[in-house]
Amino acid sequence: MGEKSVPLSSGHRMPLLGLGCWQSPIDVLKEVIVTALDLGYRHIDTAFQYKNEEGVGDGIQKWLKKTGSNRSEIFVVTKLPMIGMHAGGIEKCLKMSLERLRLDYVDLYLVHSPVGLKNTDYANVYPVNEKGLPILDESTDHIAIWKEMENMVDKGLTKSIGLSNFNIRQMRKICANARIQPAVHQVEMHAQFQQFPMQEFCKSRNIVLTAYSPFASPGRPSSYNAIAKRPVPNLLEDPVVTLVAERHKVTTAQVLLRFFVQQDIVVIPKSANPQRIQTNGDVWKFTLSEVEMAALKSLDRGEDGRTFAALPGFEDHPECPW
Repeated sequence: MGEKSVPLSSGHRMPLLGLGCWQSPIDVLKEVIVTALDLGYRHIDTAFQYKNEEGVGDGIQKWLKKTGSNRSEIFVVTKLPMIGMHAGGIEKCLKMSLERLRLDYVDLYLVHSPVGLKNTDYANVYPVNEKGLPILDESTDHIAIWKEMENMVDKGLTKSIGLSNFNIRQMRKICANARIQPAVHQVEMHAQFQQFPMQEFCKSRNIVLTAYSPFASPGRPSSYNAIAKRPVPNLLEDPVVTLVAERHKVTTAQVLLRFFVQQDIVVIPKSANPQRIQTNGDVWKFTLSEVEMAALKSLDRGEDGRTFAALPGFEDHPECPW
């Protein structure tokens, strides 16, 4: 029922469903990756910042060896950390990621955040001062960073490049100065925070959106909830979502994922549970009606739906997006 991948402006295709790896422990990730690939996933999303790229790489290599498949069958995404947003940092960080992933290239490399941090040590992805606040690099230059991202494509270290967590103003500036346009933008997106202005902007620029936290990340650490603008909604038990799920005899998680992939928005649900990984991946056997899509769109709460706010101290950075 519909395509399972979406074309990118770079000329490549990106699977609409991927496995998110945020918070996944490195020691279990190897088997999680193998399980997901066995179940048909062909898109893995990780990041330098997650400190688990080695687990992803081990899982990919184990699966390739087990099945005799080709590397080209898997779409791998990783991201430039906030400590790498300076001259020379982009290539160094990407090469470090590739070494950990045990790959020659990634399919998509994203700038993880518009906010740069001072690089005190590549092992310390989130340097803080004595007050526990992030050590900001206020000289963060998005245009200079993007030119280095473009060079990573030229060098064959990544097939496509994109952004994550940027606002429309920042994206407009990058697009206006880009030789290679951003192919993808990864943002928080779920039924109560659908980012309609961002959707419209990205559509006008042929930028594919990836929705992270499509369930509003109910399992995230309480420390993240403490800085959210409002409590994290329980979308998996929302009455509208539940009703749609009952009509199709599927889970509410499947409805929330289908809602986005049916709009050609990529989703990257996270789970280490084999049964949930399988269920989340089974979103192609049903189609939501126009009435059901409209009902789900009506759940949007605009900016009040945002659950990931700027971390303490980030608001002092000139490029804080929110």
